[in-house]
Amino acid sequence: MTADRHVVSAMADDVHALRAQIRSLCDAYDVPVELRGRLVLSATELVRDRLAVEPFAVRAVLRTEPDGTTTTLVVTMPLVAPLDPVRPLGLPLLPDVSDAPEAVWRLPAKAHQRKGEVTELNDDRSATELELRASLARVDALERQHVQLKHELSETNSGVVAMFVELEERDEQLRRAHAVIFRELEDALRPPPPTVHGVELGVHYQPADPDAPTGGDLYDWFVLPDGTLQITIVDAIGHGVTCTRNALHVTHTIRTLTLDGHPFDHLVRRAGEISDGLMATVLIARLNPDTGALRLAGGGHPPALLVPVTGEPAYLPAKGRGVGFPNPGSIGIHHSVLHPGDQLLLYTDGLVESRGDVDEGEHRLIRAVQAHGGQPLGPALSAVVGDMLDIVRYTDDTLLLGVRFR
Repeated sequence: MTADRHVVSAMADDVHALRAQIRSLCDAYDVPVELRGRLVLSATELVRDRLAVEPFAVRAVLRTEPDGTTTTLVVTMPLVAPLDPVRPLGLPLLPDVSDAPEAVWRLPAKAHQRKGEVTELNDDRSATELELRASLARVDALERQHVQLKHELSETNSGVVAMFVELEERDEQLRRAHAVIFRELEDALRPPPPTVHGVELGVHYQPADPDAPTGGDLYDWFVLPDGTLQITIVDAIGHGVTCTRNALHVTHTIRTLTLDGHPFDHLVRRAGEISDGLMATVLIARLNPDTGALRLAGGGHPPALLVPVTGEPAYLPAKGRGVGFPNPGSIGIHHSVLHPGDQLLLYTDGLVESRGDVDEGEHRLIRAVQAHGGQPLGPALSAVVGDMLDIVRYTDDTLLLGVRFR
């Protein structure tokens, strides 16, 4: 006979509260971080729309099996209707199938709650990064298993056909697992825009490979204590999980250096000095939302595009060498002033190099931005990317980030 012990029943009134409650439960009973991350993503996806309407209670029960050696943390969330057992959910951690209008997950846990050593997870970004690292490690392990299976197949003389079929099935399962995990990672890796009075922000990302949508094109934007908006856009060289990890390292390093008080014109150089074994281009923009004063620090990245309300669009030079290149750092700082209605576009090279001619791509980008300038920023950016990638001869990840000064 199993022994159940009620752990908690807490109300969640927004996405951040729901994530914090789930993380607190998992951390208290030693649920692995990678499993915790998949539960947080799955729970958020199932009830995001409902949280916008009403709060609800999350229940958790600690269940110990008769042998006393197996303990399970059972997390239950109410739903509006029972889950459809036929329709695929596409979640990184699937709940149990039930006739009741609820989602139930069963997680391996410790029988006794940890005391005095549970890490506070009030910082959603830090907790998400921790879960991302654990998920990336899990993907690395899956890939190593995949390589090992191929190696064993090549050395086996008997049962080749059966093993080949199994390998193909594992390839498909791995591809699908990557797609689900990476789509969730994409949302976590690309933070939503901060709220900045007088500034409209938007972003559009399109991966070269739909089955691996993270890539090495990442960005970061946040507001400094003095109210200044800083935006970092990074294009790490390479492909796959390693490339994503490198890009995340650069954005995190530049944010840390900024908050530690390093001068704006030294950020790219210092990031290059403390980032070994990776290469990435960087462009950093810092905007004063009160005055429109703009500074750009470059590190081998394509130039930003300024589209003013009056006058001709212009590419803003911000020269420098990227992280991992010889003598990294910005060569001077570009200064401009944005006026009401002006737009600033930051992008990665996949946007202008899809046809192989960068100069032609930059001219087409200006025409595309002017054609969609009257739309809200988010739809306008998506329309611009659609125009730019109507013909693709050279595939690459594409990131387009826009700032409209009001």
